[in-house]
Amino acid sequence: MTTGVRRRMGVEERRQQLIGVALELFSHRSPDHVSIDEIAAAAGISRPLVYHYFPGKQSLYEAALRRAADELADRFTEPREGPLGARLLRVMTRFFDFVDQHGPGFFALMRGGPAVGSSTANAMIDEVRQAAYEQILAHLAVESPPPRLELVVRSWVSLAESTALLWLDGRRVPRGELELQLVHDFAALAAVSAAYDDEMAGILLPILADEPPGGPFTDLVTRLGALAAAVPSPRSAPLPAPRGA
Repeated sequence: MTTGVRRRMGVEERRQQLIGVALELFSHRSPDHVSIDEIAAAAGISRPLVYHYFPGKQSLYEAALRRAADELADRFTEPREGPLGARLLRVMTRFFDFVDQHGPGFFALMRGGPAVGSSTANAMIDEVRQAAYEQILAHLAVESPPPRLELVVRSWVSLAESTALLWLDGRRVPRGELELQLVHDFAALAAVSAAYDDEMAGILLPILADEPPGGPFTDLVTRLGALAAAVPSPRSAPLPAPRGA
């Protein structure tokens, strides 16, 4: 009979293990409600040993949310091949995969809390937003975005964030519908801007021309066409009565 011997972890390996354990616990509850004792127990070590690798609760929480922020930013990375609508839909699917798997942790990252200093949390999420913004510009093949395009992309990134946070509160709308709707939202924001600006039109029209018949952007055009067809024709307004009549 042989006796199993627990392998001793190196310092960095143990740190990464504790971060992973913390993230797993954060996927079920907010970091504010997860104690160091719980993290130690889940990692199979003592509470004092946790403090050997992290000087305090704050530093462990920040390290865990740092990894979460990096992973979330990576979800916006997508090969620049094929129609843009399909690419954005794949990005939204990965984004909601993260939101679905790390609900409370995602909420904590986006909103901060007592366990995470507001300045630290804000800096992390600003990095995620900037990474998403730069990825979308790369997909549009635009290095120096005009003001209206910057407004569209940053507005859309904020919309995706707020939509995910609202969805977590009860998940009352089917996830797949929201993923597609957000892709449609991007096209709609860009189209409204293009209606006001020739430079935006020059960016959007080639994208729409590259969209296949079954693509998300084509689907939006079909839905809007059906909606417009269902709108009753406005009746002629009666002429105003002459003054003094």
